[in-house]
Amino acid sequence: MRGRARQTAFRAYVATDRRLPVSELAGQLLRKAFPDHWSFLLGEIALYSFLVLVLTGTYLTLYFDPSLAKAPYTGSYEPLQGLLVSRAYESTLHISLDVRGGLLIRQMHHWAALVFVAAIGVHMLRIFFTGAFRRPREANWIIGVTLFLLSLLEGFCGYSLPDDLLSGTGLRTANSIVLSIPVVGTYLSFLFWDGPFPGTAIDRRLYIVHVLFVPGALLALITLHLILVIYLKHTQWAGRGRTNRNVVGQPMFPSFTAKSVGLSLMVAGVTALMGGIAQINPVWLFGPYVPDQASTDAQPDWYVGFLEGALRLMPGVEWNVAGHTFMWNVLLPAVVLPLLLFVVLYMYPFFERWVTGDMVEHHLCDRPRDRPTRTGLGVAAVAWYAVLLMAGGNDVLTVWFGISVNALTWIFRVAVFVLPVLSFLVTKRVCLALQRHDRQLLEEGEETGEVYQDLAGGISEQHEPLDREKRYKLLVRDIPRPLKQPGERAPLRSRIQASLSSWYYGERVEMPATAEERLQVSARTSDPVAGGIGEEEETG
Repeated sequence: MRGRARQTAFRAYVATDRRLPVSELAGQLLRKAFPDHWSFLLGEIALYSFLVLVLTGTYLTLYFDPSLAKAPYTGSYEPLQGLLVSRAYESTLHISLDVRGGLLIRQMHHWAALVFVAAIGVHMLRIFFTGAFRRPREANWIIGVTLFLLSLLEGFCGYSLPDDLLSGTGLRTANSIVLSIPVVGTYLSFLFWDGPFPGTAIDRRLYIVHVLFVPGALLALITLHLILVIYLKHTQWAGRGRTNRNVVGQPMFPSFTAKSVGLSLMVAGVTALMGGIAQINPVWLFGPYVPDQASTDAQPDWYVGFLEGALRLMPGVEWNVAGHTFMWNVLLPAVVLPLLLFVVLYMYPFFERWVTGDMVEHHLCDRPRDRPTRTGLGVAAVAWYAVLLMAGGNDVLTVWFGISVNALTWIFRVAVFVLPVLSFLVTKRVCLALQRHDRQLLEEGEETGEVYQDLAGGISEQHEPLDREKRYKLLVRDIPRPLKQPGERAPLRSRIQASLSSWYYGERVEMPATAEERLQVSARTSDPVAGGIGEEEETG
């Protein structure tokens, strides 16, 4: 029987291989080398949390009813018995309190959603700070930003489905945001909600978007993203044997596959542990949604908390022009601000390429300290987001710290402009200081910890030269030179480009290196297309 099974499997493989390039693709894929560094696992955490979302979400769809039809509650939760609730809310209670394992699966689903969005965000920060978005990976950066945008939409749709008081308050905020759009806002609100708020169809429509359209788009984009990662090669940190023309790492099978499977099990295990011991979104305590009620301490999940903070910080400003109301206090923070945010995210790789005039392919990661302006901009963006996120909970913070809401609101209004600027300036100074420290290490070597006293009584510490590995990491870097100033008669575009280039790369710390070392660095960072030698090499 064993022989017949082996023979049948072999015949099936031969038949498939004659019709599809199985051997060629399998051979290339299994030999693919993947660099080994902990920061590269962030994207995998996002992938495996998405798989947890798909599995747990599939289970939840078997029991959830998205209908907003009202009926008296007759379930097992006694405090709500007899209360008029929607079918969506009642089915959520049924999953949580009556279905075996339902509360665990539901909480796993919610925690996995938070981990999924967080992993994508941190993964994008890693790509930004290391310059992994540069040519030839601009398309993958755009796919990543789109995945982040879709994950926010997916999270909001799922968060709004239970029809409890918290999610209903979020939908009321969303309705106000839609209404703030000039001219077409009222029409869009009527279209989405199928009538005046709260309508009767919004939950069914969000449900279809949540379980069909967005997951399908996420699955397609994740697949395309992984294909491009394999096709374009993975970026890697500078090190001995690693150049801009090769990939040094572990082969996909068995080393990388074993680590990846282990990581997937860890993500699923940690998510299950959090779902089992950490309560999240207890809808039975919030009660069903009633349009004329709202509770204090009501904040959305963290990934859209910055919109809540922007709404709370914006002063109340409205205009009435030709019979149309412009609600600037809602339109600017909730429509214009996120639109500008994602436009900046989409366009940044092309903006930096224009500033540098750099058309070279890059496969080596930048150390953040070597790009102080880019790193400063990233830290400033994180500080700006943190201020808005905290402002979204200003009512809670006032209780904790005993400060009036008005005073705290003005503190955040000042901080949202001042803190990012201070963060940028401090980060840039720190990066330049770290570069000077690297220069000192190259010149003097590492401290040994041994102190001696000379004949004159002076005390000093002995140093030893850096080993070749550390010296390689400090010297192999590719920092563009600022563009030359074109003169006053040059086109405005060229002058702006040169000024921005000087702002980006004018302040730099040169590393001490011999002529031979500079030649070697230039060879290792040269363009693999225009200046490379031979074909790209993968080393397992």
